[in-house]
Amino acid sequence: MRLLRPFVLSLVAFVAATIVLSPAVGAAKSIHLTYSIFFPPTHGQCLAGIEWAKEIEQLTDGKVKITVFPGGTLTKANQCYDGVVKGISDIGMSCFAYTRGRFPVMEALDLPLGYPNGLAATRAANTFYETFTPVELSDVKVLYLHAHGPGLLHTQKPVSSLAELQNMKIRSTGLSAKVVEALGAVPVAMPQGDTYESLQKGVVEGTFGPIEVLKGWRQAEVVKYTTDCNSVGYTTAMFVVMNKAKWHSLSPAIQSVFETTSHRWIDVHGQRWDQGDEEGRVYATSLGNEILQLGSDETIRWKAKVRPIIDAYISGAAAKGLDGKAYVDMLSGTIDGQQ
Repeated sequence: MRLLRPFVLSLVAFVAATIVLSPAVGAAKSIHLTYSIFFPPTHGQCLAGIEWAKEIEQLTDGKVKITVFPGGTLTKANQCYDGVVKGISDIGMSCFAYTRGRFPVMEALDLPLGYPNGLAATRAANTFYETFTPVELSDVKVLYLHAHGPGLLHTQKPVSSLAELQNMKIRSTGLSAKVVEALGAVPVAMPQGDTYESLQKGVVEGTFGPIEVLKGWRQAEVVKYTTDCNSVGYTTAMFVVMNKAKWHSLSPAIQSVFETTSHRWIDVHGQRWDQGDEEGRVYATSLGNEILQLGSDETIRWKAKVRPIIDAYISGAAAKGLDGKAYVDMLSGTIDGQQ
């Protein structure tokens, strides 16, 4: 018995040490992920992304912990996608349009197809991806997409016809610059951050963008009118993607949490875009700004003017071996079905 006593004591000590260390071992198995978001920390879309991350943490009982880096602090907006591919961040949210030419299929989403609101645009974006699953996104795991409400015209003088818009200097970038040019105005490229001062100083006479910018960027203070031209409303599609190797390293149970939560967050983002638009509308009218509606004849004229942009996309896609017409037809049908 005396010989057994040291062995028993050693066994007890080992078991006790194992129990003490087990929380540390469990903690070591926690999954820590980084999430790069280009929106500033107070923006509604960044807040929605943060809420999504917290939901993932809660539903995995804390096994997954996500650190969010807002405002492009980890990767800049135009570097976000490649940052995910290279593993600089595990997850990223930004716009396809910031790397134009990289996503020829997804560019169809941004065309002036007449998006009525952010929820419709967001749902259309996800349906589009699920339908075509373009190879250009095969180097990441796509969690979900979202898109803002229709880009509208905001000006210092009233515009309710094409004639009144001719030769006006309008702040616009990317695809919206093509829309401005097609409508007969003069596009002036500049970031949103410079728009307020440029409108104030008369460098430009108006700007194109979702109505949420009137409050979010305070632009209602330096314009007086908004032309509700959503019949030619474009959107900007945005991605939430994960590094593919990181995705495959997750257990099936955790992958399921990501997928079900992401599916729910599609409408969260779409509704948040619409909330921002409504707040922009209310803020603008509280300052005495007017919302102008296009007449039926003008609506037809505006749509005819931007149609060459859509046709050019279709022919350009065909030159790359892509079925641009199928993309446009699918999106148009989805938009019509939601109105």
